[in-house]
Amino acid sequence: MHHYTLTLKSSLSPNGFLPSSEYHPNPRLMIQAILAPTLFSNHKILKPHFRILKNGCSKSANFYVPRCSYSVAQDERLTSVGADKVFDVATLGNLCVDIVLNVPKLPPNSREERKAYMDELSKSPPDKLYWEAGGNCNMAIAAARLGLHCTTIGHVGDEIYGNFLLDVLRKEGISMVGMSEQGQISSSSSTEYETLLCWVLVDPSQRHGFCSRADFSKEPAFSWMVNLSAEVKMALKKSKVLFCNGYGFDELPPNLIVSALEYAADVGTSIFFDPGPRGKTLANGSPDEQKALNMLLRMNDVLLVTSEEAESLTGIQDPVLAGQELLRKGVRTKWVIVKMGSKGSILITTSSISYAPSFKVDVVDTVGCGDSFVAAIVFGYINNLPLVHTLTVANAVGAATAMGSGAGRNVATLENVMKLLKRSTLNEDDKYLKDVLINGLDGQEVTFLSKKAVNGSNNQLILVPVQKVVSEVLPKLEFGLLKGNVPV
Repeated sequence: MHHYTLTLKSSLSPNGFLPSSEYHPNPRLMIQAILAPTLFSNHKILKPHFRILKNGCSKSANFYVPRCSYSVAQDERLTSVGADKVFDVATLGNLCVDIVLNVPKLPPNSREERKAYMDELSKSPPDKLYWEAGGNCNMAIAAARLGLHCTTIGHVGDEIYGNFLLDVLRKEGISMVGMSEQGQISSSSSTEYETLLCWVLVDPSQRHGFCSRADFSKEPAFSWMVNLSAEVKMALKKSKVLFCNGYGFDELPPNLIVSALEYAADVGTSIFFDPGPRGKTLANGSPDEQKALNMLLRMNDVLLVTSEEAESLTGIQDPVLAGQELLRKGVRTKWVIVKMGSKGSILITTSSISYAPSFKVDVVDTVGCGDSFVAAIVFGYINNLPLVHTLTVANAVGAATAMGSGAGRNVATLENVMKLLKRSTLNEDDKYLKDVLINGLDGQEVTFLSKKAVNGSNNQLILVPVQKVVSEVLPKLEFGLLKGNVPV
C-alpha cells in the first residue's frame, strides 16, 4: 500500500461518512482526506482532478491512497460490494446522438410521412452545433457530475457520430464498453452498424417531437447482436448498479437484455429499471418483449416510473397504491419510486413511504430531467442516504437540469444542484399530502420533506425539515468535487 497525505481547508468530513465526533471543529485547520483510487494513475493525479486538488490544498499536502477505496458505506441495499465492484453504475444500451433542431411544426403523425420527414433531415449531417449526447448518456453524465464512477455498455459506429459520442463521454470521465464481439460487424459501412441518431424537434411552442430509424423497424436497431461478450460480462460484474430503460429495446434484442439481467443478478449487481413511455408498448409487444419487460419488473432492485406509467402498468390511479402493487409484484424489488413532476416524488418500500416535494424553478426544458433524477437515486442508493434525503437530491438534480436547455452536456452541474439545495425553495402542497399520501398509510410510516424548521411527527407521519436534509447531504456532494470528474 502506498501512503500520501492530502490536507484540505475544510471542517467537513472528506468522504461524508465519518462520524460527527471525527469532524474538526475549526474550519481553518487542516483535516486528512482519503481519496478514491480513480483519481490516480501510477500514483500521479489525473487531470482534471489536479486542478481541483491544487486549488484546495496547501503545498504541504499529504496523500493516503489505498489500493482499493470506496466512498460507499457498507449497505444491505447492495447485493454485493467489494474489491471487484469498481464502477458505481453501468448503463445498458440506448447510446445515441441527439440532433436538436428548431422546426416550424412537429412532424406528421402518419408513419409514412414521418419516415419521409426523417429521411429528408438525414440527407446531410447538420452542423455539429446541433449535436448532443443522448439516451443513457444523459444519465451517465449526470451521475459522473455527482462524483460517481460510470461506464456505458452499448454500441456506437465507427463514424463521425460515434466518434463524437465517445469524445463527449471521455471528456466527462465516462468509459464505454462495446457490445459487439470481434468479427461480428461484417461491414462498417452498413447502416445497421451505425450510431443511432435521434432527431429532437422543437416547435415554436417548445413542444418536442422525437424520431429515429428505430421507430420504423420491427426489429431493434442492432438486431445482429446475439451474445454478451466477455468484456460486457466483466463490466456487469464490476458494477454496483446496472441501469436499464425502456428505450434500450429500440437498440437491443429482448433476449440479449434478458441475458444481461440474468448475468447481473448472478454476479450481485443491483438492477435499476425505468420503463419510460416504452413500457406501455412493450406490454403489448412481441412475446419476447413482454417476457423481457416482465422480467425487468420482477427482477429489479429499484423501479422508477411516472405516475402515468404506474397507472398504465397496474390500472391503479392512486400513485401510492400503484407503487405498492408494483412492489408486491417484484421478486427483488426494494424501492419503487413514483415521479410526479411539479408535485415531487414518492419512494415506497415494504415498510415505509417517503415523499419530497419538488423545488421551485423557472423551467426552460424538461428533456433529460428524468435521466438526471435517476442518477441521483443511484447516488443515494449506493451511498446509503436516508430515503427522504435521496429523493431530495434527486428532485434537486432533476430541477437543475430543467433550468437549462437540452440534455447531454447540458444536464445539471453539481454547482447548480448545490445552489438549488441551499436555496431550499419547495413546492409544498399540504392538500396533496393529505389527499394522496395519508390514503396510502395502511399501517406504514410516512416521512415527508417540509419547509417547517422543526422535526415533528403525528402517529405514522414524520416531518423532516428541508434545512436538516440539506445540511446532511451537502458534505457528501461536496466530496464529489474531489473523487469524480465534476465540472466546477
